[in-house]
Amino acid sequence: MTMNNNGYPSTAELGRVYLFESLDQEQLERMRQSARALSLNAKESLFEFGQAAHRFYFVRKGQIKLFRLSADGDEKVMEVIQPGNTFAEAIMFMQRHNYPVSAEAIEPSELLSFDMQVFVELLQNSIPTCFRLMADMSQRLHARIEEINNITLQNATHRLVEYLLRQLPEETAEASSVHLSTPKSVIASKLSIQPETLSRILARLSKNGLISVQGSNITLHDVHGLRMLL
Repeated sequence: MTMNNNGYPSTAELGRVYLFESLDQEQLERMRQSARALSLNAKESLFEFGQAAHRFYFVRKGQIKLFRLSADGDEKVMEVIQPGNTFAEAIMFMQRHNYPVSAEAIEPSELLSFDMQVFVELLQNSIPTCFRLMADMSQRLHARIEEINNITLQNATHRLVEYLLRQLPEETAEASSVHLSTPKSVIASKLSIQPETLSRILARLSKNGLISVQGSNITLHDVHGLRMLL
């Protein structure tokens, strides 16, 4: 892990982070002063499950996977954090301040980390800020519940097709290509699908003329037909 002083953020950049949208300029400046820029190589660990948590993170570039290991050593990917998103902030509101997952860079990544205690103090000193943040987080929680329902209630083909369609611009109706920047094994884990099952689904969709697959590039030939599977 490399600390990068040249990557010190501006308050304007922080103001675009959803977690900080409810902060005023003075509060943003306090968070800016607590920020640290860091870089990770591919497959480099950021923190481990159970480690004491004092900082939360914002992804500027790259991808970070959050995962747990089973007793047998199998890896379960809980989430892949894309640029523009924060993670580990919920720990601030928990009784125990320990990371509940491990975090590792999928590819070379650039992050900002922030002092949890500084952010908590800002909220403790401003009730209006607390309410604005609660409203923002409630909206995101609703979206996450919908995602969990999809994972638990829908079959594997439904989940994969929905994932592929989410990669397209809204209302796309014609054939379109998508590039999977995230490894298929990680996508399979996130969708709770075995890698071999994912391969079989892709092969079946290809046989039916709905898609074609070339490595990490997938062409969706029949967007309407795919949507009919949902």
